Amino acid sequence: MEYIPVLSIAGSDGSGGAGIQADLKTSSALGCYAMAAVTSITVQNTCGVSDTHVLPPSVVAAQVRAILEDIRPRCIKIGMVSDLPTLTALTSVLSDYPDIPIVYDCVMASSSGHPLMTEDAIRALPDTLLPLCTLLTPNLPETKILSGLPLHNEADFKRAAEQILQTGSKAVLIKGGHSREKEACDRLYIKKNPQSPYLYSSPRLDTTNTHGTGCTLSSAISAFLARGYQLPEAVGHGKAYLTQALLQGKDIKTGHGSGPLNHFFAPEKLIIR
Repeated sequence: MEYIPVLSIAGSDGSGGAGIQADLKTSSALGCYAMAAVTSITVQNTCGVSDTHVLPPSVVAAQVRAILEDIRPRCIKIGMVSDLPTLTALTSVLSDYPDIPIVYDCVMASSSGHPLMTEDAIRALPDTLLPLCTLLTPNLPETKILSGLPLHNEADFKRAAEQILQTGSKAVLIKGGHSREKEACDRLYIKKNPQSPYLYSSPRLDTTNTHGTGCTLSSAISAFLARGYQLPEAVGHGKAYLTQALLQGKDIKTGHGSGPLNHFFAPEKLIIR
């Protein structure tokens, strides 16, 4: 018998709403055995990020390798990777484990506008981490950066997805949270899949408690992939979990800014198989 291990590689949010903390909460709430490797320490709260301290790349890589050599995760979620040396070090380690699915939430800036990734690291993504990824989960601003294209209509979304998929990733989920659409619609494009895009829509909620939504969604998808779901189903279940976490936490006051979600609205027991 064994648990279902999921590894999160991301930055730390001491206020508990996003980053590693949100990843651990999400994986645990979905019955998985949550593990973590910290890439950076942020100074932040619900009002925003004010500073970032990046850990030495060798330490980041050593954390990941130590886990992979002992407890093989069923899926890896990657969040905040701030600079090129860390990106290169991670790519070197993860290249030795091509059989483990990777979900990359390519965090480039905080919702408050604080930059979280250097320009040279962003430029290097197609030659480093992206070809190793099973799924990328960019929001609209990140999609524009990765593709270099505007996003005004469905044709634009398709062209942007095709451009991103040329970097080597097997699939891309373009999140619609920043759009002006009546509903929040996420679009999943899978390479060489005639059914793409898969559309996942949910009503927009009237709440300011949206801190950590991207971290939570990518972690939920990772948990469902680890549990054995195929990618379209894992995304659907992840989206449903995020929607309920938002709904169940929308009226709860935490801090003075953008509050966290309710990750434990219906926690599952730790799954043993």
